[in-house]
Amino acid sequence: MNAITAIDRPVDTSRLRGFITAFADLLSGTRDERSILESGSALLARLIAKDDWLPEAFARPNPERYQQYLLHCDSRERFSIVSFVWAPGQSTPIHDHRVWGLVGILRGKEKVERFTRGAGGALVAAETDYLHEGAVEALSPRTGDIHRVSNGRADAPSVSIHVYGANIGAVERATFAEDGTPKPFISGYANSVIPNLWDRSK
Repeated sequence: MNAITAIDRPVDTSRLRGFITAFADLLSGTRDERSILESGSALLARLIAKDDWLPEAFARPNPERYQQYLLHCDSRERFSIVSFVWAPGQSTPIHDHRVWGLVGILRGKEKVERFTRGAGGALVAAETDYLHEGAVEALSPRTGDIHRVSNGRADAPSVSIHVYGANIGAVERATFAEDGTPKPFISGYANSVIPNLWDRSK
């Protein structure tokens, strides 16, 4: 894995630092998932309203597969923040999450195919949506969180910012065949370093 040596364009990482602080405060004040998703959606919407804070090193597509870059993990692993980067034509397998999540579209758009369980446990296609820049979607195992996501643009990368209620790269989850057969996986992350958000000397 290549080390990150430079940021390609000026960025205002204070926006991400402020989001992290606000989200930590939110989780310190409530454990109610509905409140977390509602208030967290508003926080994430404000973060992605401006596209001047994500270092380019964490927005680079890979021609072989989509990328999941860790931007921050809470010291108690109460939440993690990742950027997902999709080159044209890239898609996840059908998968679940096991924890609550928020997805905000920073650049481009994403195609989201949702699934429910049918008779005998087989997966049934429920609905397909396209999420555009500025959109925020909440996910919860309580309400069904099995989906497949792909780049909604055929000619350019897309980037989304995800917040999960755990260190998502360390959570054992599952991908699924169409018949519902699960295959356990732990996603890990594409990067070995994370942005330095805490240097305020500049």
